[in-house]
Amino acid sequence: MTPSRRAVLATAGAALLCSYAVLAQEAGRTYRIGILAGAPRQASQWVAFFDDLEKAGFVEGKNLIVDWRFIVFRSEQNAALVAELVQLAPDLISCGGKENTGIVQAATRTIPIVSVSDDMVAEGLIPSFPHPGGNLTGISIMATELDGKRLVILTELVPASRHIAALADPINTGRPQLEALQRAARSRGIELSFYPVHGPEEIAAALYGAQAAGATTLNVLASPLLYRNRKIILDRSAALRLPAIYQWPETAGEGGFAAYGPRFTKVYRQLARQGVKVLRGAKPVDIPVEQPTEFELVINMKTAAVLGITIPPSILARADEVIE
Repeated sequence: MTPSRRAVLATAGAALLCSYAVLAQEAGRTYRIGILAGAPRQASQWVAFFDDLEKAGFVEGKNLIVDWRFIVFRSEQNAALVAELVQLAPDLISCGGKENTGIVQAATRTIPIVSVSDDMVAEGLIPSFPHPGGNLTGISIMATELDGKRLVILTELVPASRHIAALADPINTGRPQLEALQRAARSRGIELSFYPVHGPEEIAAALYGAQAAGATTLNVLASPLLYRNRKIILDRSAALRLPAIYQWPETAGEGGFAAYGPRFTKVYRQLARQGVKVLRGAKPVDIPVEQPTEFELVINMKTAAVLGITIPPSILARADEVIE
């Protein structure tokens, strides 16, 4: 190889490395993101989120400033919190759930937003997953389909149960989703009763009402409100001896009877990777909304034993994790 050719290749290689560096981050630049959250920084999902940001070169306390605002469910205060974040002019705002994502969208049409939500198309947040349009992208967790799948799994876990109660957040789960679940239940000869919950103070009464009406199992539908108050549901359902299935596998590890869906931490790692694309200069309009690709069935045998339930071997064999 001639010296001149070596020089050309060296120059090209240096240029390529330089372009990769620019894609990773601008030298000397400090980035800023706003977080609208219902859980603290030490929560497992945020640990995972910032771990993936750091792997990509965006390190909190070094070249990344993080502004936190903690939401109050069903409160007008949330719009004011979002306004504060927008005023700080971050490079990115991260949020979650239909309600709060809508608030952020209403507050800014220019600052990029990455969100975790149930079904951004059905919720009217974006026109389509491949072409989200506007300044919003993120992860849709397929909640409607998974709520129905959990209903089926619950009938397999407890075949003797012919009456299932569904704990629902009306803000999060609309009439079409409820009607789809009702049709699925009827097709299997299952009686399905819905118990709406607008706030944590209504959870206990809803569960007592479900048991009094004859429900013998519980499907906890996808909802940030219900997830945030899962400890109440776990405790009350245990006291009522009401086996319940949850949306996040981690909840079974906390004592829930069973769970089926994507892992919360993996979803937030996926969300972080969407955020990295934005921080590297991509526009949300050009970033397709993603969906989880891994789903886990977790069964807590300790809880099953306390409830006096014998899990059929066929479904145990399908479980991704069995907690002994």
